[in-house]
Order: sequence, then structure tokens, then C-alpha cells
Amino acid sequence: MKVCIMCGGEGTRLRPLTFGRPKPCIPIVNKPSIQHLVSHLANLGFTDVVITLGYMSEAIEEALGDGSLFGVNVTYVHEKTKLGTAGSVKNAQKYLEEQPFLVVGGDHVVDLNLLEFYREHLTNDSITTIGLISIDDPTEYGIAEIDANYQIKRFKEKPSPGEIFSNLASTGMYVCNPDIFDHIPTGEKFDFARNLFPELMEEGYVLKAWLARGNWSDVGSPRSLREAERWKLQDIGFTNISGDLYIKGARVLGPAQIGSCVSVAANSRVIGPVSIGAGTIIEENVVIGPYTSIGEGCIIKNSAKVFSSSIYNRVVIGRDTTISGSIIDNDTFIGSGCNIEHDTVIGPHVVLKSDVVVHSGTRLWPEVIIPEGTVVKEHVLNEDYDTRTEGS
Repeated sequence: MKVCIMCGGEGTRLRPLTFGRPKPCIPIVNKPSIQHLVSHLANLGFTDVVITLGYMSEAIEEALGDGSLFGVNVTYVHEKTKLGTAGSVKNAQKYLEEQPFLVVGGDHVVDLNLLEFYREHLTNDSITTIGLISIDDPTEYGIAEIDANYQIKRFKEKPSPGEIFSNLASTGMYVCNPDIFDHIPTGEKFDFARNLFPELMEEGYVLKAWLARGNWSDVGSPRSLREAERWKLQDIGFTNISGDLYIKGARVLGPAQIGSCVSVAANSRVIGPVSIGAGTIIEENVVIGPYTSIGEGCIIKNSAKVFSSSIYNRVVIGRDTTISGSIIDNDTFIGSGCNIEHDTVIGPHVVLKSDVVVHSGTRLWPEVIIPEGTVVKEHVLNEDYDTRTEGS
């Protein structure tokens, strides 16, 4: 079975995490999220994988290679200009013409039964079947109204209050017949939700829905990224140590996924589910709380506390510092006595000197330096980098 994975977006909504990597390569439990997706698809039997590439494509190719490590065959298709979602799939038409195929986003984190989705499409009479999922707040998504036969009656993209006729949001996952290509222009920017589906409905084509059950995220915000990582950490069923673990007078309460050459010093506590990368050093009297992921080569100094956070590679966290519900990118240094509140995103190569407080919901751009004792209440940008956070 074939699947087309769209990986062209720049991930502007997740900045500063996407300056140094494309969105599908943001780490979730210490490996690029695209690897989680491809592994899930492979386990369901989608072994012929076509990937459309745009922004920072080399990183995605490096993460997946030829697909053999995941039990799939990967074909890469590059787009020279931005073609939109449907346009990017049209650009890969020659690899998708033989049979119905699944379309997913490269930023999707799912545990859905997409094989059931595919089979459901094969039994209905629609040119395409759209995956829908019930969510509490549909205002950031396209919503659909369906009838008792699962036929889609109308769409609304990002509805405002008073326009919400359904909480069934489009997942951005579709199963398409190859004749869908007859309705997508070549070499033009064209989207599934904004252009193709409304035009098909106007022309009288039947579009069906599949109602998804389970976990799904398009990782469109730091909060949804943390939620997706939480799901993956919950999947760690037991403690797995990949190499030497040096522990003295400390306690590890699993489940935990621990890389090689990790050390945990006296009176520290690691409470799972957690993931800790190779070469990380946890000093004395440290508390690592549940739903935390720590990358490779990090140093967590004496009496620091890290709760439900994503710490990437080579991060230093100073003594008596507390980090809660935050994301900290590669090679960042956080001094002593700092307090990083929830829903904070700190970019790579940032320096926070001692006794800094970062208020919740704040983002710090790459390479900024925060002076000692500062209270950060709003985003700290770096004009050497693009400052936009709206878009894909």
C-alpha cells in the first residue's frame, strides 16, 4: 500500500524550534517525529512511501535514508516552489497513479488505525475519503458536516464563533483515488481543503468521511508538541537501559528509556515515564518528574528540578533551577536559580544567566543572552532570524 507524506512546510508556528530543522525532524522522545510516523505506517502495511520535500529537505532524507531501517521503501520528490498541499501531491503523481493512496502530513503524530481508514475508502463510492476527528476547539481547523452515510455535506475552514456547525475537524489525512489528479492543476499552488474539496463538491462528486478514534496531532503549537510527546512517553512500557548506567544512592522509578553512559548522582530521583539520552549527567539532589524527555550530552546540576519538559541535546541546567512544562532546544545554557514556567520555548544556543524568571507562554529566539536577575514577560526575538510565527 502506498502513502504520500507531505513535508514541505517551514513550521513557522513552532519557531524558534524550526530554524535549525524542518518540522518533521523536531525530536519527540529523542528521535525525529517523522521516524515515529513512518514506523507506525510501516507496522500497518504502508511500505511504499512517497515523501514530498521543500524546506530543509536534507534533514528529512538523513532521518529516513532509503527507509530500509523502518521496513519501507522511500521515494523523495522535491518541489522547487511552494505548491500547497494538493499541488505537492500532484508533483509526485507519477509515483501514485496505480492505486488508491493515503495522504498524511509529515508533522502528524498519530496512533490511529490508518489501515482501517484505507480499507473503508476501498468500500465506498467516493473519489476521496477525509479523516475527521472530534476535538474540543475546532477554530484552528477546517470542520465538516456529515450525514448518516458519512457523506460530507459542507466544509468551513477555521470557523469563528457562530459559524461552528460541527466539532469534527479535518486531520489533513486523506485516502484518494488516482483520478483525483485530473482535478489538480500542474505547477500551481493548490490546497486540498481550500481549493480541491470545495470544487469537487460543487461539481457533484461524493466525498466521504472516516471518523478517527485515538490520538492525533499536527503539532501546530508548542503545547500540542508537548502533548504528542506525552503520548509517546506513555508508550514506554518498561525500563530499557542501552549501555552503562552509573547510579549511586539515587532512585529511578520507571518506566524509563535510558541511553548509554548516563550517570545519576546521590539522592536524585528520576520518575517515569521518562527518556534520557546518551552521555547525560544528572548531579546530586535532582528531581526529574514524569513525562520528561532529556536529550544527549546534557548536564543537570545539583538540586535542579525538571517536570514534564522536553530538553534537547547538550543543554546545561544550573543548580537550584526549576523547569516546568517547557521545551529547551540544543546547546542552551541555563544558569543557577532560574525558574522557567510552563509553555515556554527556548531556542538553541541561548544563555540565561543566574536568577532569571521566564513567564509562561514565552518564546526566546536563538542565540539571545538574558542578563542575571531578569524577569522575561514577553517573547525575546533575535533580528538575525525571521520573527514571524504565523503560517504553516
